[in-house]
Amino acid sequence: MIIDVVGPPMSGHLHPDLAVARALRSEHEVTVLTTPAVADQVRAAGLSFASLLDGADDRIDAIVNPPRPVGNNPIGLTRQFAAALDLQLEFMDSLLARWRQRRPDLVLADFTLPAVGAAADRLGLTWWTLHSSACVIEGAAGPPPYFGGLAPGRGPWGRARDAAGRALTRGFKHGVTVLQHRRLAELGATRAYRADGTETAYSPTRILAIGPRGLDFDRRVPAHVVEVGAALYTPPSTAPAPPFRPGRRQLLVTAGTQLPWYKQRLAEAAAAIAGAHPDLEVHVSLGGAGEVSGLGSGPRPENLTVLGYVDYARHLSGYDLVAHHGGSGVLSHTLAAGLPAVVTPIDYDQPDHAARLAAAGVALRAPLRGLPDAVARALADRSLARTAARWAESIAAYPLEPAVRALVAAAPGV
Repeated sequence: MIIDVVGPPMSGHLHPDLAVARALRSEHEVTVLTTPAVADQVRAAGLSFASLLDGADDRIDAIVNPPRPVGNNPIGLTRQFAAALDLQLEFMDSLLARWRQRRPDLVLADFTLPAVGAAADRLGLTWWTLHSSACVIEGAAGPPPYFGGLAPGRGPWGRARDAAGRALTRGFKHGVTVLQHRRLAELGATRAYRADGTETAYSPTRILAIGPRGLDFDRRVPAHVVEVGAALYTPPSTAPAPPFRPGRRQLLVTAGTQLPWYKQRLAEAAAAIAGAHPDLEVHVSLGGAGEVSGLGSGPRPENLTVLGYVDYARHLSGYDLVAHHGGSGVLSHTLAAGLPAVVTPIDYDQPDHAARLAAAGVALRAPLRGLPDAVARALADRSLARTAARWAESIAAYPLEPAVRALVAAAPGV
């Protein structure tokens, strides 16, 4: 079977997409379609690469790494959507040109790229959605996403709050569809929802929910959403091992590879932790964002190390605690390593992930300024580590690869 996996170049999306592609490569002809910036990572994963949107990587970075948080601000979200829509139209043209020459039997599309489904529908191709942030899929119950990380409401008032939030979400998406009607018509997506209530941005056939099984709240998502387990693959890297110091507990402070404007504040918070806990070895990862300009007044604490990149797959297990931003990749790797966390969400789906991790009993949620105190509480709370260890066992028992292979093998007409 010919399978095209289409995704953006951001690590938080690319790495789960590569994990799915690798699961299928032994039995199918798999090609990963993305931008040239990550061609080496795709090939290092042992996969075939095809280029889309040559020269667009800087424009993509400007959209996904805005100078300030977007949150649920409707003006910011609308502007971001409009900028992304221009790229989606270019993306669709590239896909149509390729697929008219070489038709795949199945298209696996990252959830951030609705143009993929639009192009596949135009040519009558079967397409599924790869979703590494399933907490943002709309459900018929439970808390809505993008409202600051809500836990399920309790009692009549709590359920009414959740229902109102879900209605506001649908109203906002309907409104954006009206405002961008002309451009969306070019994409072939004039409605935000199908007649059955499902979102047109995602496949009507199958949505692969990538992440630890059972972490999401019970929200009555569509029946064709299937949890396939955590994606734990990262491309090979030459990053050296962190300098772990024997006899000390080890803390990693990280915010992934995106949002470089945040890294300075993150490094300053790590320095505050190191100063408040001299018996703790603190590593802060800049995620490839380069050096920070400084860490405030005074010398850098001797128990603080600033690192350019930490390979989660190889080195995360050396830590005792991880302070992270709630990204889908680091949360899966942290749980798979059986580690508790302190979560300081920044934007996008991260507050929703933080709410789920806190409800699962594996993490504390804290603002950046409260990290030193939250780290102390997390290290003292042995129940967090015990619960995280149970999650590690669960993740190991339900690996992603066989689940993905079984779904593709059982798909009718594919």
